Amino acid sequence: MKNMPISRIATLILILITISVSAQKLTRTENNILKSIEANNVEAIQLLKDVVNINSGTMNHDGVKKVGDIFNEAFKNIGFGTNWYDMSEVNRSGHLFAETSGNKGKKLLLIGHLDTVFEADSPFQEFKMVNDSMAHAPGGNDMKGGNVIMLYALKALADNGLLEDAQIIAAFTGDEEASGKPLSISRKNLIDAAKRSDIALGFETSTGFNYATVARRGASGWKVEVSGKRAHSSGIFSESTGAGAVFEMARILNEFYNKVKGEEYLTFNPGIILGGTQVNFEDELSKGSAFGKSNVVAQTAVVEGGLRFISEEQKENARDKMRDIVNNNLPQTSAIITFVDSYPAMSPTEGNNKLLAILNQVSLDLKQGEVEAFDPGRRGAADTSFVAKYVDCLDGLGTMGNRAHTPEETVNLNTIEALTKRTAILIYRLINEK
Repeated sequence: MKNMPISRIATLILILITISVSAQKLTRTENNILKSIEANNVEAIQLLKDVVNINSGTMNHDGVKKVGDIFNEAFKNIGFGTNWYDMSEVNRSGHLFAETSGNKGKKLLLIGHLDTVFEADSPFQEFKMVNDSMAHAPGGNDMKGGNVIMLYALKALADNGLLEDAQIIAAFTGDEEASGKPLSISRKNLIDAAKRSDIALGFETSTGFNYATVARRGASGWKVEVSGKRAHSSGIFSESTGAGAVFEMARILNEFYNKVKGEEYLTFNPGIILGGTQVNFEDELSKGSAFGKSNVVAQTAVVEGGLRFISEEQKENARDKMRDIVNNNLPQTSAIITFVDSYPAMSPTEGNNKLLAILNQVSLDLKQGEVEAFDPGRRGAADTSFVAKYVDCLDGLGTMGNRAHTPEETVNLNTIEALTKRTAILIYRLINEK
């Protein structure tokens, strides 16, 4: 199994764990949980419509807080204590945390986020039905629908008096789509909650009704800055003039392509490049301008990109290779590369796969079919990655839909009830696990 893809290994582990296991009869308590979810489903979908119709783009701080206030009230109504953590220090709105306390079973951290990629000036602002099951909804799939599934699963448990003496922390960050920096501030509350928990469940958008996420790639930014010797182009390649900044940047990128790529789950993308006699680049806005002439050797070049990885080891190995390439300069040029951490990797672990097996059994018991591990190479980073170092994690428990982060984003309303049932039974079994 040494060279087998991680997603395939996780699937095989799941098969081995669940071999000879078939659907089991639900208990009377579990059936009561399902009845509560059925009774509340219309209300849940209405709440989704309400929060989608409030713009909460990451930088719309007031909008993020308004959505947080709605969930704050909803959690108070089912017996949770709540706290709002202001994040104006990092130019973000804030985070909502709701909590019950106790020592029964596993201590759970449930993760959602209040913000979306659609800012206040986006033309995509309104929940609209497409047909009887699908709706166009800005942020409905990523991830207000997941927030609603989390809330109504917990509501069903609370309505049946099943949360007594259980520690459950529901954490809704307000800046998942564009995390405030430094991360030591913007993710402190989330990490602190993880250190008090045993398991984290993430409610990011589902990748399919019968998939869940046991691993996510991490994300890091990188930037290469090259300096050359400005001179008349007739002297390029001479000993005194050298190769110029643009040729040096081309060499670096070409060697990245040939010498760094190839490992499974490792990708790196140069997203923007500027070069010429003068370059002005605005990091915050990821845009800039360049001036140069065909008869002048370029003095400056800059590239900014992203790096994705499945483990910290893979990240550091890739960075070392990139540094070596950047330091081997063409004549009369110099270059530096810098890295900025964004999301750590959520590596596949035995604990994560055991959680998947528990979810799979729940799904079988509900006659919803088997649940398999989704390929981490096809998922982006998320807040579960920040806590994976401290707890076992399972993600992708949110709504079904398509085209997240685009003006065609949809959410499938017909799957919300079934996904809420699966979540509620999973939580119930975990908080009663000895």
